[in-house]
Amino acid sequence: MKIDNSPRPYRLHPGRTAHTLKPRAQRFAHIVGWGMEVPAQVLSNSDLEAIVETNDEWIFTRTGIRERRIADQRETTTSLATRAAQKAMDVADLLPSEIDLIIVATATPEHSFPSTASLVQDLLGATNAGAFDLAAACSGFVYALDIAAGKIQHGTIQTAIVIGAETLSRVTDWTDRGTCILFGDGAGAVVLQGSDVPGGVLNTVLHSDGSGWDMLTLPTPNSRDTYLQDGLHQANRIYMDGKGVFRFATRVIADSIKEALAPLNLTPDQLSLIIPHQANQRIIDHIAKALKISEDRVYSNIVRYGNTSAASIPIALAEAMEAGRIRPGDLIAFTGFGAGLTWAASIIEWSAVPIKPSYTVTWGRRKGEYALAGLRRPVVRWWRRLMLLSPTTWIITARKILVRRREQIQASLQKPPKDE
Repeated sequence: MKIDNSPRPYRLHPGRTAHTLKPRAQRFAHIVGWGMEVPAQVLSNSDLEAIVETNDEWIFTRTGIRERRIADQRETTTSLATRAAQKAMDVADLLPSEIDLIIVATATPEHSFPSTASLVQDLLGATNAGAFDLAAACSGFVYALDIAAGKIQHGTIQTAIVIGAETLSRVTDWTDRGTCILFGDGAGAVVLQGSDVPGGVLNTVLHSDGSGWDMLTLPTPNSRDTYLQDGLHQANRIYMDGKGVFRFATRVIADSIKEALAPLNLTPDQLSLIIPHQANQRIIDHIAKALKISEDRVYSNIVRYGNTSAASIPIALAEAMEAGRIRPGDLIAFTGFGAGLTWAASIIEWSAVPIKPSYTVTWGRRKGEYALAGLRRPVVRWWRRLMLLSPTTWIITARKILVRRREQIQASLQKPPKDE
């Protein structure tokens, strides 16, 4: 008997899923809240003249930047991300306990682990939320938005917070005038919520070309030895091939928007506003020329904040909303590009009505949950430590405490009375 050992394609049993899965109602992921947080400390181009050999005219002509924000010693990626998330929740009038997922896109996390998102989750008191960081550098916010929107559209979650947060000043080489003039600190956040109303995040495209990894990089102590030991680079400092990144960005950024629009049968002239990653004003200007639209339909705030990497798009979105640049029914596009090399674009049909946060019943409950989160933290840590102890250890520890206390009382009784 001849045995057929040829490989067979894998297939499901024809009736395996027919009776177990029910069709899901179509869900749409809408942005219903937005917020931003930037440090108060401003570093202007004139201030940089005292640090490196440069001047305001040279910087502004080549980048479009006049100033950037720098975190002080008390500000971290976590604190900026948390405050931006709280502002977004105020706009959405949302409780921390209603959050299902928190994603923080960042290139400057506080730890390799745990994730910055987990720290934000704890500070918010979002005890029902999963949390993780996403590393896609300047494209990170669009990547994270796509993941959160996909889970909402699939019906596995209802509410997500997507945050872009950076403290790039901590990893900037302040002796390198080619990079130190570019970067700033800040955070932006959006709240995504599921709805049966059509609209929201319509389509997103994600791309990567890892062959260009060395064009823009932030090495860690775990980077390849041949890289860290070449005498030219050190860990936790940004290195960039500025001309190479510029050529890459101008080549892919407009095409990514067209690619995201194509499946929707939309064209660039139907977009009300494009919010790009704020890397360089010349790149931003190139978008309008490449798409043949007016420059005022491409939002820019790089002059005030510089390049804040994953935080730049949500910061720009919050400012655009504050300025009344986006209205319900508008079609807008986000587009990011940067280290990886990565690039991405997302098309959104805006549905949220721009309103200012107000004092509501939910506002009071939200503040209450923040306060409870602060009380819960030490209690949970104390209880977790107790759970690590066996009953025998509890008894021994309690006896030691009682003996020590008894000795203290006896010693106090034996002290001679003070002279009057």
